[in-house]
Amino acid sequence: MPGRNVVKLDIPDSYYHVYARGSSHRKVFRDDDDYCVFLNLFKRHLSEKQVFDRTGRKYPHLRGQIELLAYCLMNNHFHLLIYQKNKGAMSNLMHGVMTSYSVYYNKKYKCSGALFETRYRASCISSDEYLMQVSRYIHLNPGNWQAYPYSSIHAYFGIGKSEWLQPEKVIDLFGSTPVYADFLDDSDDYKKSLDEITDELANKA
Repeated sequence: MPGRNVVKLDIPDSYYHVYARGSSHRKVFRDDDDYCVFLNLFKRHLSEKQVFDRTGRKYPHLRGQIELLAYCLMNNHFHLLIYQKNKGAMSNLMHGVMTSYSVYYNKKYKCSGALFETRYRASCISSDEYLMQVSRYIHLNPGNWQAYPYSSIHAYFGIGKSEWLQPEKVIDLFGSTPVYADFLDDSDDYKKSLDEITDELANKA
């Protein structure tokens, strides 16, 4: 029987927490280049301009169909916060990213077989309140979250923001980035919120 959230709803105009981890908890990112390659695959599909491969073939262009709002890449798993405008866009994006990355990883490290435990897990977020809480959960995933280089936290405060990342829907809920910063720093509220958002998380069985 598939795990919870492996079989996903596919609803347009909806927010999702997306999660995947390495098969048998193996590392899926071993060095800086691995993290960069993975993020560049989102750039491939979500940039404002169409991207082409070396032969001139178009990669699927999903800009306007789906938005990546936040992310955090850990060494053996990743979290994404996504807004899906068009039905099927999330599946197309995740298939393109995870398949291409698996090919890259297996070739680089001379591996074979499935890199990830499952295709990915996704849980539909039911309210703005939960959207706020899940964004905090993603950004606070690393213990050293304020200095962690492989999450979208720095872009939220205008540091190295990529045009394929679109955090505005989250920031607008708070009105400003300083208010969001205070929200992230509120450790007591965060601890209380964890039980409340369990059903909104794709990585909770």
